[in-house]
Amino acid sequence: MKYLFSIITALLLTSCVSTQSTLKNVDNTAIRPAIKDKAYVITEYATDSKYGYDQDYPINIGFIHEKQEDINIEYYFNGLQGPNGEKISYKKVDTCCPFPSKNSLMGAGTIGIYEVFFEGSAKKITLYFNIFEKGKILCPKGFSIKKPVSDTK
Repeated sequence: MKYLFSIITALLLTSCVSTQSTLKNVDNTAIRPAIKDKAYVITEYATDSKYGYDQDYPINIGFIHEKQEDINIEYYFNGLQGPNGEKISYKKVDTCCPFPSKNSLMGAGTIGIYEVFFEGSAKKITLYFNIFEKGKILCPKGFSIKKPVSDTK
């Protein structure tokens, strides 16, 4: 009976992580943008409306250690603003969607879910982030690229 219980428990635990990744926009050759004024220097806009808005098309800022997630997310958001120049605020609300990853000690990564707000609006936007895999770091649709402070003088 203990043997059967052990097998069932093992199956349940391993069934939470898919053996195949559903991520569609991983690019291991992507180079993380430069950092200027505590912000990523983002230079391109996403052409795919799913970029960042869909768990299968997250904003891939990896490979970074999990302890560096907060600072790298901050650099990302510091490089963006609302479509009309609005300041943005954000908060992490959850994680989801385990996937296999060689870049995690556990052998699996998860997607971070963030709520984003534009100054002067109550509307919230949900964006998905992946710190375990690399991809081109772009400005998602509905946002604009903030010019670095030193470029506005």
